[in-house]
Amino acid sequence: MDEKLQKTSAYVWFDAEYTDLDLDRARLLQVAAVVTDSQLNRLLPPDKDLRCFVKLGKNDTVSPWVKENLPDVVKICKSDKAVAVGKLDEMLVEWISLALGAAGDQKNRPVLAGNTIHSDWFLVRKYLPAFTKRLHYRVLDVTTLKLLWQDWCNGERFDKDDAKLIKQYFPGSDRDIEGKPHDAYYDVQASIAELKFYRSRMVRKS
Repeated sequence: MDEKLQKTSAYVWFDAEYTDLDLDRARLLQVAAVVTDSQLNRLLPPDKDLRCFVKLGKNDTVSPWVKENLPDVVKICKSDKAVAVGKLDEMLVEWISLALGAAGDQKNRPVLAGNTIHSDWFLVRKYLPAFTKRLHYRVLDVTTLKLLWQDWCNGERFDKDDAKLIKQYFPGSDRDIEGKPHDAYYDVQASIAELKFYRSRMVRKS
């Protein structure tokens, strides 16, 4: 009974934009990832964060919502700046290896983390098989803490659109971060800041 749980080796913070809000039809459009240790400290500098757009073919479609709300993302995904999803899978594996070294056994693999991360995890497993194999089977969803903070503590809202607030709680965020709704790189940093916000209020220091 006195045996302590093993700490997580690292968190791979992940956020994506999709072609459709229906996950069964969705494909990846934009992906961003940041890696931290279990205390939410960066393991790579901002210039090593992964930021990538996924190639859309001429006949690929996006939902009306995406077309209306993410026109710039869609435009880039149809340009030479975007990469094929298979190439993205390779890039993510190389990026994890840069941060954490060669793949370890299951218990030492990093945990995928983010807001409503089950949606991203669904598409990661569907389109990024090599990346999936580098990850732990568990995930860390900041939304869980959000709900507990709301329901148990009646706490104030964390405003993820406030770039100053993100910098306050995640000093390791990109210094040029600005409020950009539905931008994967902005959102992934906001998720780290939000978890730090809840930790500062809900977790008692020993």
